[in-house]
Amino acid sequence: MSRALPVVAFFVVAITSAVAAGDQRAASAGQPAVTPVASHSTGVMLPAEQNALVKTYCVGCHNDRNKDRTSGLSFQSFDAAAITDHADVGERMIRRLRSGMMPPVGAKRPDAATIASLVTAFETRIDRAAALNPNPGWRPSQRLNRAEYQRAVKDLLAVDVDVNAYLPADTLSDGFDNIADSQTISSTLMEGYLRAASQISRLAVGDRNASPTSTTWKVPRTASQMRHVEGAPLGTRGGLSVLHVFPADGEYHFKIMLHMGPTGDLFGGPYRGEQIEVSIDGERVALMDINPRMNEQDPNGLTMQTPKVNIKAGQHRISAVFVQHFDGPADDLIMPIEHTLADTNIGEVFGTTALTHLRDFTVSGPLSVTGVSETESRRKIFTCRPTTALEESACAADIVRKLASQAYRGTVHADDLKDLMSFYERGRKGGDFESGIRHAVQAILASPRFLFRIEQLPSTLKAGQTYRIGDSDLASRLSFFIWGSMPDAELLKTASQGTLRTPVVFEKQLKRLLTDSRSEALSTRFASQWLRLQDVEKVRPDHHFYSYWDTTLSQAMVRETELFVDSLIREDRPVTDLLTADHTFVNERLAKHYGIPNILGDQYRRVTIADVNRRGVLGQGSVLLLTSIADRTSPVLRGKWVMEVLLGSPPPPPPPNVPLLEETKAVEDGKTLSTRERMEMHRKNPACNSCHRVIDPLGLALENYDVTGVWRIKDNGAVVDPVGDLYDGTKLDGPIALRNALLKHQDVFMLSFTESLMTYALGRRVESYDMPAVRQIVRDAKAKNYRFSAFISGVANSAAFRMGRVAPVETTTEAR
Repeated sequence: MSRALPVVAFFVVAITSAVAAGDQRAASAGQPAVTPVASHSTGVMLPAEQNALVKTYCVGCHNDRNKDRTSGLSFQSFDAAAITDHADVGERMIRRLRSGMMPPVGAKRPDAATIASLVTAFETRIDRAAALNPNPGWRPSQRLNRAEYQRAVKDLLAVDVDVNAYLPADTLSDGFDNIADSQTISSTLMEGYLRAASQISRLAVGDRNASPTSTTWKVPRTASQMRHVEGAPLGTRGGLSVLHVFPADGEYHFKIMLHMGPTGDLFGGPYRGEQIEVSIDGERVALMDINPRMNEQDPNGLTMQTPKVNIKAGQHRISAVFVQHFDGPADDLIMPIEHTLADTNIGEVFGTTALTHLRDFTVSGPLSVTGVSETESRRKIFTCRPTTALEESACAADIVRKLASQAYRGTVHADDLKDLMSFYERGRKGGDFESGIRHAVQAILASPRFLFRIEQLPSTLKAGQTYRIGDSDLASRLSFFIWGSMPDAELLKTASQGTLRTPVVFEKQLKRLLTDSRSEALSTRFASQWLRLQDVEKVRPDHHFYSYWDTTLSQAMVRETELFVDSLIREDRPVTDLLTADHTFVNERLAKHYGIPNILGDQYRRVTIADVNRRGVLGQGSVLLLTSIADRTSPVLRGKWVMEVLLGSPPPPPPPNVPLLEETKAVEDGKTLSTRERMEMHRKNPACNSCHRVIDPLGLALENYDVTGVWRIKDNGAVVDPVGDLYDGTKLDGPIALRNALLKHQDVFMLSFTESLMTYALGRRVESYDMPAVRQIVRDAKAKNYRFSAFISGVANSAAFRMGRVAPVETTTEAR
C-alpha cells in the first residue's frame, strides 16, 4: 500500500488540533514535562523514557478520542518496547520526527537533542529486529514497459522505433512506470505487442515484398519554428528532423502540410522566396517553393508533395525544414518573440514578420521495391549465411539461438529453440530463408520470456520463504536498473559462469554498466520520473501572459535537467549537489530565457551559474514550470512537489467541498491581486488553513520565479513576498533559504532519495520493512560523502535487490 495518504494525513490534522490546544495540551492531560535524553548508564534512551515523551507530546492529539481525526492513530497505549510489532506506525513516527513536522509549530515540543535521541532509539530497535528476520519483499513478475521495450529492441536488433504507436500508455504508481503490481495486462496491450513484433521484425530483417505504408509526424502549434532544428542541415530553420526505418530499397515520396492562419489561409509572411527542403541523412532530395495562394489553387489545402525519391533500406535521418533567408538585424527584430501559433490571433498581430510553419510531414512507400540493402540490423541478425539449402537449417538455428539467448536474458532451452524453429520453418515454407528468420524474430519479440521479466523460483521453497536469486536474474535486475534495458553479452556471460554474485565481480560489472553511455537511463528514466518531469508537457503557459514560451523551450528545460543529473552521476558528485551545484546545461534558446549570454546554437553546453538563487533543481525551468498552471504560479503545487519529491512526505488531498483558489476573487477594490494575496484570502477558510500553513511556505519561497522560471520582483504589480515560516519554525525568504532549510534536514532528503531509487530499482513500492535497509544505505553513503555511486551500489547490494521471497499464501490465493 502506498504511504502517501497515511504518512501525512494524521500530522496535518494534528497540527490544527495541537495549535488550538497550544501549550495547555500537556497540562490538560495531567502529564509533567519530560526532559531526559538518555539513560546515564548506557547513553541510550530507555523504553520508559521514550514512552514518557510520547505520552507528553503526542497523546494529547493522538488518543483514542481523536482517532477519527488522526487517521486512526492513537498512542494512548503506545509501548516503545513493542514498536517492532507495529513497525509501519513506528516508521511514520520516525519520518515526522526527523523532518521536524512533529510536534507541530506552536505546540509544546522537546529540544532537538531529545527528539534525535528518541528517533535513534526507535530506529535502533526496528533495525535490530529486521536484521534478525530479513524480509526482501515480494513482487509479481514485471513486464517490459514502453521505454524498456524500446531500449531492448534497439539493443537486440539495432532498430529504434516509436513504440508509442503500438503500446498503450503505462500506469504511473508512486511516480514510476515500472511498478509491477500496477502494470495492467489487457487484450489491447497484448495486441499491441503482437503488432509491434510484426512490424519491428519486418523493419529489422527487411521486406522484399513490402507494401506501401505511411508514417506521419506532427509539429504542435506551440512549437517555435524560427530556429535551427537539431539534426537538420545547417542554414535551415523550423520544420522537423527525425529518424525513420525504411523496410526496403525503393521509391518513396514525402507529403508536407503547412499551418493555416486564423482566416484559413497560409500562416505567416512575407512569402517571397520561402522554400522548404527535404533531406535524407543531410543530403537534399527535394526543394519546393512556397506559394502564398496554394490554399486557393490546391483542393487538398496547404499541402505539397515531393517527386518519388529512391531510398535504401535501414534507418535514415529525414528532415523537412525551411531554407533560412533571414539573418542579422532582421533576426534580432523577429527573435524576441518566437512566433508560435498558440495564440490564434498571432497571424494578425505579427503577420508582417511571422514566417510559415510546418504542420505535418508524411513519408509513404515503398511505391516499388528494388531490393534490401545491408543495414546495421541485418548485420546484427545474420551472423551466418547458408550457401546451400542443406546449410539453411543449421544456420537458422544458430541465428535464432543467439538472438533468443539475449532476448530471453538467459539460457535458451531445447523446447524454446524447437518452438522458435517451427516459426522459422513456417516462414521458410511460404518464402525464402530471410522470410523464415523474420518469422522467428517476430516470435521472439512476442514471447512471454522477452516481454515479461520472469524470475526462476526454487521449487523446494514454501510460501513466504526467502531465497537468493540466480545470477541470470541478478544480471537482468542490474541491467534494467542501470540501463533500463536487458543485459549485454558480457553481463550474460558472467552470469552464466555463476560468478556475478561474488562481491568483486559484481562491483566490477556495476562500475562497467555505470560508465557505459546507456547508464543515461538513470537520468532520463529514474531521475526524470522521480522529479516528475513528465508533467512539464502538461503545462502550457498562456501566451497572453508568457509570449516567450513555446514547446521548444519546455523540451529544452527537460533536457537541461536530464543532462544536469547525468553529469552528477557520471562525475560521482554528492547527492546534495542536486540542490547546490553551480552549473547547468543550456542551448541558445534556454540561455536566452535565463539571461545567460554568449550561447549560440542548439547544442547544449555546460555553464557556470553565477546567480546563487538559480543553483540546483529548484532554480531550473522544468521544476518551476511543472509546478505552475497556465496563467499563474502555484505555491501550493510547488510546496507539494517539495514535500512529495524531496522530503518523501506528500500532503493528503484536500477535504471535500473545499473551494479552489480560482474561486477566490482575483480583483479587490479595483486592484488585481497577486497570487500570494489570493492565497491569504483562501487560507482564511479553516478547512484550508490546516494544510496550507504547511505547504504554502515551501512554495512561496520560490515565488520570485514566474510560471516559466523567469526571475521577477513583482506579481500583478505587487512586490513578490516570498517570506514564510517552515513547519519547524525556520524562516524562509527565497530559494536560498529554502535550499538551506532542506540541507538542514538532509537526512530526510537522503532517505527520500534512497526510497525513490530503491522503488525504481525493485519495481515495487518501498514498505516499512524496507526502511532498515534504506537507513543502512544512507549511513554507508554518508561515509562516502553521499556520492551517487554509494547509493546506487547500496541499492544494488541490498537484500531486497539480490534476494527474493516466495509469494505469501494470501497473495497466491488472491492470484488464483
